[in-house]
Amino acid sequence: MTETELRTFRLPERVTGAEGDLRLGRELIRAWRADGILQVATNPAHDLVTAEAYAASRRFFARPAADKAKYVSDLTYSGYIASGAEDAEDTAGQADHVEIFTVCKDVPEHDARVQGRWPCHGPVPWPGEDYMRAMRAFTALLGEIGETLLELTALGLGLPRKDALTRLTGDGWHHMRALRFPARSEQATRGIGAHTDYGLLVIAAQDEVGGLYIRPPVEGGQREHNWLDGESSVGRCEAEEPWTYVPPVPGVLTVFPGDILQFLTGGVLLSTPHKVRPAERESYAMAYSHEPNFESCVRPIGNPGGDEYLHCGTHLTNMFMRCYPDRVTTRRILDEDRLAVLSQLRGHALART
Repeated sequence: MTETELRTFRLPERVTGAEGDLRLGRELIRAWRADGILQVATNPAHDLVTAEAYAASRRFFARPAADKAKYVSDLTYSGYIASGAEDAEDTAGQADHVEIFTVCKDVPEHDARVQGRWPCHGPVPWPGEDYMRAMRAFTALLGEIGETLLELTALGLGLPRKDALTRLTGDGWHHMRALRFPARSEQATRGIGAHTDYGLLVIAAQDEVGGLYIRPPVEGGQREHNWLDGESSVGRCEAEEPWTYVPPVPGVLTVFPGDILQFLTGGVLLSTPHKVRPAERESYAMAYSHEPNFESCVRPIGNPGGDEYLHCGTHLTNMFMRCYPDRVTTRRILDEDRLAVLSQLRGHALART
């Protein structure tokens, strides 16, 4: 294992496309291609929002297990996930020792998408008003940062418009996992195993304890993924060097590409394998995914008129179903044939592109 000092960038309040934005966008691309990850600096207002989200997370995870288990949705994958609840196929046959509260897109039951039986759409089963306010504020902050990063990324990739990527993320199916890792013990030797995230762009925060490791791009063209041909990258390079320890640094967020961004850029930006190891004491983290619209079809930017595409709603639904085959949400999707809705959405999206 190695430890390296990651590049840290300060983002502009607004991206105009000026020469400074172009330079910054190119620097972001270079950092991701070299290290697989970068850091963005936050300000005191951001740090206050982050601290409140952590405090709310600690209070929730401190509740009794039976109480936490009440907050599960059968419409969306929002809610509590007990340690070890992910499918063994997606944890390389080993249990992940992590508790999770997933915050998916919060859609009220009267919304037409919920009434139309769209999979993965419904209200978040919030465990309280304080938790809801803290997490909404934090995800809103990360959403703003995600939009800025994507505008800069478009400029850095040489795309003709700064909104070439953000046009996909309007009303995006953004989601976040609030995570609690127990202290390392004989039973808890692994927090989360090696994997890539299946979304577009990951913005993560870790507390002062830390535990995050990433695998940087490897000479010779390692191209990990979580989705191609139904395969999974989980556990594939768990014991293979190099791995880089990402030390916790106050006042920064870490950012790395997911599978959709690798697909969209034709591998110019590779999805970053990462894992978490338990530390000497318990730790907390937040992993936010800035995602395309559920209805959208993503095509590689180098071949926009080709036959290759990824329908985001289908992709995201399939990935959650694969991770949680026994969850009540998955059973309801299958029992009510909600996958048929995805076929309709995919057809409509293809007709528009």
